[in-house]
Amino acid sequence: MDRVIDKTPHRIAAMFDAIAGRYDLLNHLLSGGLDWWWRARAARALRLTGDERVLDLCTGTADLAIALSRRGGGAARVVGVDFAARMLDQAAGKLRARGLCGRVSLVRADAMHVPLPVASVDAATIAFGIRNVEDPRRTLAELHRVVRPGGRIAILEFGMPTLPGLGPLYRWYFRCVLPRVGRLISRHDSAYAYLPASVGAFPSGAGFRELLDDAGFVDTAAVRMLLGVVYLYAATRGGRDGESGL
Repeated sequence: MDRVIDKTPHRIAAMFDAIAGRYDLLNHLLSGGLDWWWRARAARALRLTGDERVLDLCTGTADLAIALSRRGGGAARVVGVDFAARMLDQAAGKLRARGLCGRVSLVRADAMHVPLPVASVDAATIAFGIRNVEDPRRTLAELHRVVRPGGRIAILEFGMPTLPGLGPLYRWYFRCVLPRVGRLISRHDSAYAYLPASVGAFPSGAGFRELLDDAGFVDTAAVRMLLGVVYLYAATRGGRDGESGL
């Protein structure tokens, strides 16, 4: 069993602020560029028609918000929410460079207290952020509150592969190699040691689907990618306006 991890919002926000300048580089490097494909697949899972308003929670440097805003079939509007100010600064620069400031707005806020009205978005996403919040159940309840009935959500999160032979090798890479590379490039002592610890302590597959079910989402699915290294969770917001599911 992994040790208890301190996920108080100010601590996690400070950690991401400290690595914000090299966050994108490390994401692309450590995933071998697959993070672009994972985010594109999450965007496709929403089945957007081009008219929707979408919430990208834990938006970070806005890579998924940008994917959601692609020309021809992307969201009409995206609201990116994150609690790390320097990550949002990086996101704002990328939006300006791509001419997306009119389609994507950024809001600094905690994922457990989303500053949007009930049923105010058509869909929502989270990419590799749900395990970082202090209370994932509360965050899922917030998604259920702000997404309209019938709207879809897509959540990307890491898991641990279970294929015989691969699991131990991947855990060695995840716990020994990845933190050293991350520390070397980010120049932050603990951020990339936190990553494997947080993944190991977070439910994946059927365990996370249960959390979605408990929050009131229906038609939940867990798609294993890269042999279980990453999961794409998709679900539909059930119930009526204002129902939290908890």
